[in-house]
Amino acid sequence: MNRQLVVGGLLIALAALAGGYQWGSRSGEASGDKETPAAAASSKPARKLLYYRNPMGLPDTSPVPRKDSMGMDYIAVYAGDETSPAGEAGVSISSDKVQKLGVRTELAALRELPRSVRAAGRIEVDERRLYAVSTRFDGWIEKLHVAAGGQPVVRGQPLAEVYSPELVSAQKEYLLAVHGKQALAEAGAEAQRSMQQLAEASLARLRNWEISAEQISRLRAGGEAQRLLTLRSPAAGVVVDKKAVAGMRFSAGEMLYQVADLSSVWAIADVFEQDIAHLRVGQPATVRINAFPDKVFTGRVAYIYPMLKAETRSVPVRVELANPGGLLRPAMYATLELSASSSGRVLTVPVSAVIDSGVRRIVLVQSGEGRFSPRVVRLGTRAGEHVEVIDGLRAGEAVVVAANFLIDAESNLQAAISGFGRAAEGSALPADHSQHAAPPAAPAAPAAPGGHAGHSGHAAGGGHSDHAGH
Repeated sequence: MNRQLVVGGLLIALAALAGGYQWGSRSGEASGDKETPAAAASSKPARKLLYYRNPMGLPDTSPVPRKDSMGMDYIAVYAGDETSPAGEAGVSISSDKVQKLGVRTELAALRELPRSVRAAGRIEVDERRLYAVSTRFDGWIEKLHVAAGGQPVVRGQPLAEVYSPELVSAQKEYLLAVHGKQALAEAGAEAQRSMQQLAEASLARLRNWEISAEQISRLRAGGEAQRLLTLRSPAAGVVVDKKAVAGMRFSAGEMLYQVADLSSVWAIADVFEQDIAHLRVGQPATVRINAFPDKVFTGRVAYIYPMLKAETRSVPVRVELANPGGLLRPAMYATLELSASSSGRVLTVPVSAVIDSGVRRIVLVQSGEGRFSPRVVRLGTRAGEHVEVIDGLRAGEAVVVAANFLIDAESNLQAAISGFGRAAEGSALPADHSQHAAPPAAPAAPAAPGGHAGHSGHAAGGGHSDHAGH
């Protein structure tokens, strides 16, 4: 009986081994017919490499791998990759996305740019209408007629009374010479000539001290030297500086008053270096003052200073303004707009169409329905909402004026995804290497008695084939 049981168990074991061998052969054939992903990738036809393009979407290309100024690798472009008709790298966006992004285009067109230069400035005193009141002799101030700065004065108005011993001596010398000349009327010619020379020298001394002809006439008529001399205003204007104090001693040449004629003033504007080419003498200028926003003052450029301010990289420009009502006061801030003549019709685009990277200036050109290509341009003068395009664009080409930054971001994103996909393909192992690297399949375990072969096979790692068979 025991012998029969042993023989039966051996027969069952042999049957299980035969069935496992047959199942392994079929599964091996099935797996052999099925191509691995690496083998599939290697079986694809190789694409032709055309060139390498800029990773930021710029139109410059390279025939060999390279890096841009930021250290980013250029992206390989293969035959069949989408490019614009001009051969530039571009981006394709669906109509729905174009509508969602709010993309708006405008044609590059020829137009006259009203050239104007805007600059900040200030109101200053006309230096040619600034007068200093001083004396050419030493003395003391006896009395002040104008005792405060900022007071308006008229020409010839008394400012102060001064005393000077030198002035009194000079007056007496002149009177003695005049009286001596009269006394020697019957004397010899030589004596009369000497006295005449003395009188003329005394008179010249008084004139050199800026004693007025009226005061000399009063001195001659009165016949007595005057103790005090009246200092008068040399012009109509405003006393902008007063140093004179009653009782103070002054020296020859010391400024006692400063009078400014404010009937005409200067507006000094600091024009930036890049706008110097648009300046010329006689150019019309419009000046606005914050204190009077409803008033506009007009003038002309009178002088362009020859020196550049190194701190601000600007050139001072002087504009003369009439100031009959005295509204313009020195040290006021002003905004100047200088009108320049137009140089004719030039190619322009809206300012919003330009993407300035700091190194290049780029516009996105619509090369087809949903197709946009970057274009490097060289810009000229900007006027208002438009800017001149010197090179890189043709009239009639449509440029993106709204959502261009979003399109530029979309272009960079597509370039990154494309580069990532190619890197993934290049990193895949060949089919033969992947097959050699795969570990050999474990042999199927023998089926357990009682119909549990499927469970034992699953535990040994062949469960997926077992379920596939079911």
